[in-house]
Amino acid sequence: MSSPLPAPATGRVVVLAGPSGSGKSRLAGRLHRRHGWPIVRLDDFYKDADAPDLPRSEELGMVDWDHPDSWDEGSAVAALDLLCATGSASMPLYDISVSRATGTHTVVARPEDLVVAEGIFAAEAIPALREAGLLHSAWCIRHHRWKTFVLRLARDLKERRKPPLTLVRRGMVLLRDEPRVVARHVTLGARCATPRQAEAQLSRV
Repeated sequence: MSSPLPAPATGRVVVLAGPSGSGKSRLAGRLHRRHGWPIVRLDDFYKDADAPDLPRSEELGMVDWDHPDSWDEGSAVAALDLLCATGSASMPLYDISVSRATGTHTVVARPEDLVVAEGIFAAEAIPALREAGLLHSAWCIRHHRWKTFVLRLARDLKERRKPPLTLVRRGMVLLRDEPRVVARHVTLGARCATPRQAEAQLSRV
């Protein structure tokens, strides 16, 4: 599944969307090391566990952290706008193991930098970023979904994000839902690519 890139824009934000575990963070890290581009971890804009409007999954019997309503899109877009406009913005630091923000940090961008914004809900921000003139390009990073399942589970177990059984159950749900997630990202304006394909295209900028 693929879609054409949006028309060239004056914006500076490169959106790296895609299923959880597909390699967005690793790709963002390589782009930072190669070009010096700042990274905004959009998953840090998750809502705290005690937020009253968090969605719940009846299947898992817990908060549905894979639903876009568990994420604060407005604050994420506002922070990206401020970063592009002023060259500096404060971003939250979110600890997934305790399901809340535990601090802040400052991201700095030079005038010539592209800003790499990555996260599982990154595609949700594409329309607002485009409307604000901030969008450079948007990518849905993906592999074969079984490979993504294995990469995601290995990462989540290593980082002790949640209890192992919860991670396996969540991983199976995500495996089943991945085609729908990718289709939505494409509908929102992202172009499907593997991490290496996206990296090659962005390195020509």
